[in-house]
Amino acid sequence: MKNPPVLVIQMQRLGDLVLSFPLLGWLKMRYPDTPIWVVAEPVFFKGLMTLSPEVTYFPPEAAPALAKESYTAVINLSHRPEAAKLAGAARTEELYGLYQSNGATRIKGDWHLYRAGLTHNNRHNAFHWADLNALDCIGTSMLQKTAWPPMRYASGSEGRIGLFLGASEQDKHPDAVFWAAFAEKLLAAGFKPVLLGGKAEMPLAARTAAILKAPALNMAGRFSLPEFVEVLRSLRLLVTPDTGPMHVAAWTGTPTLNLSLGPVSAWETAPFPPGHFVLQSTLSCVGCWRCKHPRPYCHDQFSPARIASLVRMILSRTPTALSTLHLPGQRLLQSSRSTAGLFRLVPLDISGKKLQPAYGRDFLRRFWQAYFFHTLADGKSESLHTAFSALATAMPAIAERLPAASLQLSRILSLGLRKGHHALGDSFWLQFPPFLRPLTGYLQQALSNEDYSRPAYAHALKLVETLFAALPR
Repeated sequence: MKNPPVLVIQMQRLGDLVLSFPLLGWLKMRYPDTPIWVVAEPVFFKGLMTLSPEVTYFPPEAAPALAKESYTAVINLSHRPEAAKLAGAARTEELYGLYQSNGATRIKGDWHLYRAGLTHNNRHNAFHWADLNALDCIGTSMLQKTAWPPMRYASGSEGRIGLFLGASEQDKHPDAVFWAAFAEKLLAAGFKPVLLGGKAEMPLAARTAAILKAPALNMAGRFSLPEFVEVLRSLRLLVTPDTGPMHVAAWTGTPTLNLSLGPVSAWETAPFPPGHFVLQSTLSCVGCWRCKHPRPYCHDQFSPARIASLVRMILSRTPTALSTLHLPGQRLLQSSRSTAGLFRLVPLDISGKKLQPAYGRDFLRRFWQAYFFHTLADGKSESLHTAFSALATAMPAIAERLPAASLQLSRILSLGLRKGHHALGDSFWLQFPPFLRPLTGYLQQALSNEDYSRPAYAHALKLVETLFAALPR
């Protein structure tokens, strides 16, 4: 007799579902004799059946019936109220994510709490969404042992380069003038650009084609999702902003060049499998949660001519050509894996490899990744002492301030422990400098989740002690 199923609730968008595929694969490895059930939107899962791990899908409308079942584990990856309601109602041995119980909404799982703490606070986060989906319920050894297939460079595609034009927000994608100029450069280089998008991108594609006045194939809005998957398989490369179809392409093995524009963080939502490329600005505000400027200035560094040259170099498959690049105002990165099996972005161009102030934040990200991986997963992606030494070299002023700021945090938490319930307020995490907010944001979520109880304060103090012990004094 089979074990009770594992239920994964993923009611979000197309890209979110694809970023759940690694978790589904790992769950099948952890529970080899257990059915995996997934609640997702039919408009997405029906079109991805040829890509998805072998699981059983249900629409959100099946939630009332699913709530009556018993499960080996329930993992809620959605923030929708009906998802939390289902997660709270299901009978299960293990529960992770947002759930409703006794009229309250809470979060189960340290890593789900961590992700909740990234809202408007992801500036120094280095964990990818797909890793965060899994870390609460998948052992770190399984991440390390995962073998990722190489990218698939299509040979018979007649030089077709896909240009996916749109994204969920206007600030996250280039405009028609850019796309037309880029397509023109590709045509001049002997490639065949294909304008791609769903129905929402059709107006942008029409404007691009009108400006271009050249034989670029406009296929926006012409395919169902299963047909679109096959189109992606036929491309030599997809050039795309941060969007769901980018993740679909990466999962098919089609090489992607992600133009990381606007309020997105490539560390969280870049193409997840190893080997894909990310181009981003070096402005200090890159990776923001929400653009605070009159317009997204990070767009200014993206040159159609430069990106067309990058396309040629990527498809030549000569790593030395990329390693000698100078990209003023930008850097080129490639998705990879750390020794712990975690997603990592590796700089490829010369300017990206140099230790410059613009890249110091990478070392702060690595430090916080090492800290949280050590404290929440008991993993060893990088020792805290090693990560701090690298941070001290890259950002000495920040490294010097960390011990004093940590001590101040400990004092405030001790005050909360003495005074009791809700002594710190709902935004105490903002009282601290941004370099400490990865921790204060997590602690705010953890304290709130436990109603600011004394055990929650005691646990928070223990986490700060772990940090303080790793810092030289």
